[in-house]
Amino acid sequence: MLELAVVKHTGTKEGFVLLPRRWVVERTFGWLGRFRRLTRDYERLAEVLAGWHWLAFLVLLIKPSGLFGSTAMEKV
Repeated sequence: MLELAVVKHTGTKEGFVLLPRRWVVERTFGWLGRFRRLTRDYERLAEVLAGWHWLAFLVLLIKPSGLFGSTAMEKV
């Protein structure tokens, strides 16, 4: 289950204030920015765009596992 927490700014602090878990969101957007297809809105249907996002996340999850590397045949 996905839990959503709203983080509100407090007006009493000055300067840079680190918000909880914001870096996770920023890092994820940075990873998705590497996929050129997602940087522009080429799709007419929202479902197609959502599919491209799923594909991008699958690539990001599978790539570190080493299944698509030069040593992929050695692992099989």
